[in-house]
Amino acid sequence: MGSPVRVLAEATPVTRDRYVDLLRVASLAAVVLGHWLMAAVTPDGVGNLLAFVPALQPLTWLLQVMPVFFFVGGFAHALSYRSLLRKRPEGSTDSVYAAFLRARLQRLLRPTMVFVLVWGAAALLIQLLGGGGGLTGVTLRLVTQPLWFIGIYLAMVAFTPPLLRLHERYGWGAFAGLAGAAAAVDVLRFAAGVPYVEFLNFAFVWLAVHQLGFLRADGRLGVGPGLSALRRPALLAGGGLVAAVALVAFGPYPLSMVGMPGEKVSNMAPPTLALLCHGLWLVGAVELLRAPAARLLARPRAWRTVVAANGVAMTAFLWHLTAMLGVYGAMLALDVPLPEPATAAWWAQTPLRLAVAAALTAVLVAAFRTFERPAPTAVLQGHGPLAALGAALTLLGVLGLSMVGFAGLLEGRTALLIAIPVTAPAAVAMTLCGWLLVERAGRGRGVR
Repeated sequence: MGSPVRVLAEATPVTRDRYVDLLRVASLAAVVLGHWLMAAVTPDGVGNLLAFVPALQPLTWLLQVMPVFFFVGGFAHALSYRSLLRKRPEGSTDSVYAAFLRARLQRLLRPTMVFVLVWGAAALLIQLLGGGGGLTGVTLRLVTQPLWFIGIYLAMVAFTPPLLRLHERYGWGAFAGLAGAAAAVDVLRFAAGVPYVEFLNFAFVWLAVHQLGFLRADGRLGVGPGLSALRRPALLAGGGLVAAVALVAFGPYPLSMVGMPGEKVSNMAPPTLALLCHGLWLVGAVELLRAPAARLLARPRAWRTVVAANGVAMTAFLWHLTAMLGVYGAMLALDVPLPEPATAAWWAQTPLRLAVAAALTAVLVAAFRTFERPAPTAVLQGHGPLAALGAALTLLGVLGLSMVGFAGLLEGRTALLIAIPVTAPAAVAMTLCGWLLVERAGRGRGVR
């Protein structure tokens, strides 16, 4: 028998859209590489390369690819939920919702829970022993930041059933409604000065991108009356790019599509209309590459590579900052000089740092990849309201943890989560309780 990856790759049905799998892996890989490249660590702390070299900020229009991941998520969620609906026995869709949440969140939350527990225990031990200063303290604060992505993705999964129904009724109109709401929020924020309204765009912007995945699942991004398969993605990419450029040039939006230290307005936190237009251009651009990518993925070796990467992608994403900061910590411990960011010496050292960070990430993936393997899921004897409560608790927990980090555990360090102070222990407790509720609500008798 061949390796598990080879067996899985060879068993792939011909109907599977392999390009979606490639986009999922490629978008996460781009985020990891971007984080590694942007980190500018000095003995005084961690900065952002884009702040040292503002001329590099246009690169974020290529490297800020989270919209692609959420777009792919919409496509996968539509197919998964519809599949469960077709399989359900006679009865309400309440149990379908619970089974859907558990099935979609299992490979996301199992490795996340392990990450949270391992880092929580390590942080507590470090601080009990009197550590937590310098780069160690920065690491304890930063390693949880990527969890914001988990929280947003949780919300997308939880809102899939109602938003899918809106899509099936209104099609492009449902997307237009969310995009219009995002624009209205920015008008209220920048023109009327309404406080706190900008946080609504965490929902409107990312759910609008997610809605594009529904359109792709129904074949409505590449075909249409009077349009060839390429014209609609081209219009989407061109229109999104022109709109994003205009908003940045003439509006209150910064050039960078990622957050910058000290900036008054960020395109990311909370998301803006400019980021939504950036997402449109990226989605259109990747759809234009669909045909050549499909030809590439028809080759067995290329497809096996994608299958193998998909099996560990979430684990690698969770641990990549740990690896990067571990490399810098080792350099400081060994008295290896840290050149000033963006100098010639810094750039000359970059390939070696990236190679070591990649190697350390591979070690961490080997240690924790087993938690990303999917487990059999029971279908259709679940409890929908309990699953929704679990998803909400997990969402609040991971978002809170992404903001507060693990630094200052013993001092009771807090961060504001929707105007409510939250500590790391409280965030961990919400995350664990929510996950257990999702598991409990979606597990039951039925087809395996």
